[in-house]
Amino acid sequence: MIPVLYADEAMLVVVKPHQLLSVPGLGQEKQDCLWRRVQQQYPTARIVHRLDYATSGLMVMALTAVTHRHLSMQFQNRITQKRYQAIVSGQVRGDEGSIELPLRCDWERRPLQIVDHEQGKSALTHWQCLERNDQGSRLLLHPITGRSHQLRVHLQAIGHPILGDEFYAEGDAREASPRLLLHAEQLALQHPLSEEWLAFESACPF
Repeated sequence: MIPVLYADEAMLVVVKPHQLLSVPGLGQEKQDCLWRRVQQQYPTARIVHRLDYATSGLMVMALTAVTHRHLSMQFQNRITQKRYQAIVSGQVRGDEGSIELPLRCDWERRPLQIVDHEQGKSALTHWQCLERNDQGSRLLLHPITGRSHQLRVHLQAIGHPILGDEFYAEGDAREASPRLLLHAEQLALQHPLSEEWLAFESACPF
């Protein structure tokens, strides 16, 4: 059962487990996903945005076509506010910073993404360091854009891949955790009917 933090006639806010697709993939073995599971309880639920298979955390889903359009526009126009927590390899320098590197799909190795200063789309991530220890650095991440694998590629690009990342980490960083240590812990948006500002939180599981 998918945890539901909020539900009304317009929308749902749920917590996606790690290692679960947001929507069905290609092939029979990839049909199990968050959307199908939520539809068992809320048959009209529609996907508004996605989290990676390996990422856990908050997602909003629409319950009607009208509210789907409204919520989708909020993501497209960057009205929503998102915050993630991650543990990365190594000791980051400084207490906060920004990563602005353009990204595009690595077509020969899909679904991987790469930094490309000529053909990539703009991507911006702000970060803050919460703590440093022998394991690495615990960061708060604020993506301004929503590119595929943005946080994972940005952190790898500055030399601090997320622990447990089977795509972008290598060696000890990859083996440090059985799961990707990335969680979407905060999501704020306007209610699609009342336009009231709502904020939701999900405790980081690691």
